[in-house]
Amino acid sequence: MVASENTMTQRKLFVTTALPYANGKFHIGHIMEYIQADIWVRFQRMRGHMVHFVGADDAHGAPIMIAAEKAGKTPQQFVGEIAAGRQQYLDGFHVRFDNWHSTDSAENTQLAQGIYKDLKAAGLIATRTIEQFYDPVKGMFLPDRYIKGECPTCHAKDQYGDSCEVCSAVYAPTDLIEPYSTLTGAKPEIRSSEHFFFQLSNPEVVDFLKAWTQSPGRLQPEMAKKASEWFEAGMADWDISRESPYFGIEIPDAPGKYFYVWLDAPVGYLASLKNHFDKGQARDHWHPASRTAASFDEFVADPQVEQVHFIGKDIVYFHTLFWPAMLQFSGRKTPAQVNVHGFITVSGEKMSKSRGTGIDPLKYLSLGMNPEWLRYYIAAKLNGRVEDVDFNPDDFVARVNADLVGKFVNIASRAAKFIPGGQLVANNAATLQPAKLVDSVAALYEAREYGKALREIMAYADEVNLRFDGAAPWKLAKEGKALEAAAIGSECVEHFKVLAACLKPVLPALAAQAEAFLQCAPLDWASAASPLGAGHVVGSYQHLMQRVDAKLLDALFEPPAEAVPAAATPAAPEAPALPGGEAMADTITIDDFSKIDLRIAQIVACEAVEGSTKLLRLTLDVGEGRTRTVFSGIASAYQPQDLVGKLTVMVANLAPRRMKFGVSEGMVLAASHGDEKAQPGIYVLNPWPGAQPGMRVR
Repeated sequence: MVASENTMTQRKLFVTTALPYANGKFHIGHIMEYIQADIWVRFQRMRGHMVHFVGADDAHGAPIMIAAEKAGKTPQQFVGEIAAGRQQYLDGFHVRFDNWHSTDSAENTQLAQGIYKDLKAAGLIATRTIEQFYDPVKGMFLPDRYIKGECPTCHAKDQYGDSCEVCSAVYAPTDLIEPYSTLTGAKPEIRSSEHFFFQLSNPEVVDFLKAWTQSPGRLQPEMAKKASEWFEAGMADWDISRESPYFGIEIPDAPGKYFYVWLDAPVGYLASLKNHFDKGQARDHWHPASRTAASFDEFVADPQVEQVHFIGKDIVYFHTLFWPAMLQFSGRKTPAQVNVHGFITVSGEKMSKSRGTGIDPLKYLSLGMNPEWLRYYIAAKLNGRVEDVDFNPDDFVARVNADLVGKFVNIASRAAKFIPGGQLVANNAATLQPAKLVDSVAALYEAREYGKALREIMAYADEVNLRFDGAAPWKLAKEGKALEAAAIGSECVEHFKVLAACLKPVLPALAAQAEAFLQCAPLDWASAASPLGAGHVVGSYQHLMQRVDAKLLDALFEPPAEAVPAAATPAAPEAPALPGGEAMADTITIDDFSKIDLRIAQIVACEAVEGSTKLLRLTLDVGEGRTRTVFSGIASAYQPQDLVGKLTVMVANLAPRRMKFGVSEGMVLAASHGDEKAQPGIYVLNPWPGAQPGMRVR
């Protein structure tokens, strides 16, 4: 049983979901997590508790820096464009964060550097020199994901720097045979650098983490067990620094060194909350009984505040070891709960867009599919354990149509017909014990046992429909027993109200429609089981929800269309031959053209390539503060010394290509006839005097 609402102490909750990496759009895994957290938050608010629900983009790290560079944008521009597309997903699926922010923010910089300084003052930051791979062409130390080579165990080619996808062997990047940089193709060099470490192996830290992870209610049992296994294996210190160039937050008093993204990412939870408070919005989320709002510092220091995280099982290590240790030993409150969920699959398989087994959230919405169908189906599959959720299209159609339309909505649709003027009359609604349902469902929502909660709700709906069928009000009406028929209709409307309240955390939009029909105050948990009462007038019934059309699921899972050749058109009169010997290429848009970054380059050196009769090795200055090497097949037309000092045009954002003779970092532009045998000749483009290296050709 759940304590009655009027005796319950108001809770103060700070709730977050994992911060999505700002290198792409939301996928269905994000949406599942947000729905899970949003249901819990809405339930807590219905109980009168104070909740601050915040999110943010995880905006730092080498992958974003490199992706932005390839896109010809600054990292800030790159993550800003990603962030601009977030709200359509959140609004579309009725996910209501109080604030959405970014780890690339002043608040996050201040808080991350402050936590670091406190950890350093506590004697838990150490420095040591380590060796790692360095890309001499790119000019940066390489994370494991940017190193490939031959697996030292099974000798499979092109395996990443930390593990083999063929034989599952785990190794250090330096163990790879013939390693190369995935960024430039260059052979990486081993270089030394000084790194900063958070001493997780410190006995005091280990003792704290053992106690924290095993505290009842902090983690799910399977996660507490996993943590015990980590302790048995031994705690290693955590490398928290990265070398320039890096997109992130600079380490105080360490020029050219940055926090590893996983240090500042979870701090983003606090940064978003601080931004929320600083904007003055947090005041709106205090319970009316509390007329004054605390500051951010007062709120996070309040012993009564519970910090609750919802995360996926792939990032447990960071949230159950690094994050609580960072908070504890910097003098801050630690999380009250870390709730872990599994992944989402489709018909038992990992999602794949090419096979048509992926769910694109925006495609779902664009097809006109009701977002609350998905909210209900996901909730029906979720529980408090760390289990994967499977989306089965046939089950989705059957469950939504049977439960929401056939059971819940059907109650109001049938009952309203027998209530003259919508005025409720005395009835026997209490016989089904609605208060018992409300208390049981509350306990299940609290424990995140959503599937069990919905099963109990639908079992109650079954009983209501059975009572309606058994009483047969249509027969009573025909027999002139209109008052008895109205009593049955009124009883079912009262039950519909209880069910609507219980479903409101999962189906907020449908609940709002139900409230409009019931003409009642917004449903909350304190009044969920209270009857509307005889004499209350409900509105005229309007259809509340459409059934799922199975054809929509076919469209949702339809694989992306393959390119189809354009239909043949009647032959046009033969065009005169073009001087270049080739027909014009297909029309492109300005957006297509803008993807190609053409730059003025100066040829600062040029030499023949030993072993090749076609290639020249050009050393180009493109205004970057470094030079690039480009191999060009122009040896038949030019002597190397004739090109030195000349300006030309190059494709600057072409992916580096690993060739037999080295890595080519672009392409110089040259003109030639389509039939080189008939009309030989290659003409390297040469800009007019006044152009400077680095200027963009538009």
